[in-house]
Amino acid sequence: MKPLGPTDPRRVGQYRLLGKLGAGGMGSVYLARSDRGRTVAVKLVQPELAAQPEFRQRFQHEVDAARRVGGDWTAPVLDADTEAQTPWVATGYVAGPSLHDVITNSYGPLPERTLFILANGLVKALGDIHGAGLVHRDLKPSNVMITIDGPRVIDFGIARALESGEGLTRTGAAVGSPGFMSPEQCRGETLTVASDIFCLGSVLTFAATGRTPFGDANAPMTALMLAIVQGQYSLDGVPESLHPLIESCLAQDPAQRPSLDQLHQFTDIPDDGREPWLPGALVAQLGRHAVGLLDSEEPVQATEIGQPTLGPPATAPPSGYGYPPVQSPPPGGYGYPHPATGPYT
Repeated sequence: MKPLGPTDPRRVGQYRLLGKLGAGGMGSVYLARSDRGRTVAVKLVQPELAAQPEFRQRFQHEVDAARRVGGDWTAPVLDADTEAQTPWVATGYVAGPSLHDVITNSYGPLPERTLFILANGLVKALGDIHGAGLVHRDLKPSNVMITIDGPRVIDFGIARALESGEGLTRTGAAVGSPGFMSPEQCRGETLTVASDIFCLGSVLTFAATGRTPFGDANAPMTALMLAIVQGQYSLDGVPESLHPLIESCLAQDPAQRPSLDQLHQFTDIPDDGREPWLPGALVAQLGRHAVGLLDSEEPVQATEIGQPTLGPPATAPPSGYGYPPVQSPPPGGYGYPHPATGPYT
């Protein structure tokens, strides 16, 4: 998290901004606290997008849809003001680093057991998102947050608001991220929930190796997208027990990809809950992150953007995310069936 700069607001609606978490094609994201003391993430829309009536309409639609997403595996939409001069949306803040930061900056590729539990949590998150009638459209490591109780998926559905032709042209923003897009996404076709399944395979490969199945995530966009549409992937470095699962997700034909029910079945490994799902070094890192969050100071000065707009009453965060207990792998390993012979076909 970066300190607030001279051009950053100090207050948005009822939320006091504490620091800047990042920025993307749609706008900037800030860590903030409500007047009641709840920590949230506030996303402010870019001014050039805010000036477009079509974008505002789509943004309102996507925020309304995102409010319907429930469950323990996503960051809930708590509040929004799509009519403000600078539209914004507030979501529950997930106190943990992103999967991208964990793999590239603080730990490295995750061990096999952690990968299975990660996959199971992401499948459950996609179930909540798809159950609300949404397609995520931008499932990538930076949109997966790592907590002591499991992963959380953020930014679901909101990316669709960028799909208006004018907004895309004026901002140069792409809906999706190179290396974590489906073939149909690269070709600009209509997306279904199967697109998120494809991206799940890429995210799991990154978590296991530090790269996408189609090459380094920092490779040129055209090279990555060409490899995706041609199905040229590599699972070198991925545990063998995960190969059938990821291969099925990366099927070129959306109709050949597994359903969420199938994915849940094959990632629901036994667990007695006695051991953390993360390696010890990551558990310690999360503890330090939580201490830093508690020590965050609210800025003294305040510049208002819009008026307080209260959404549904903020609900308390879940006491636990309900991961199935994880024991030692069975004698023959986790034993995922190969797509060619298992229930994926």
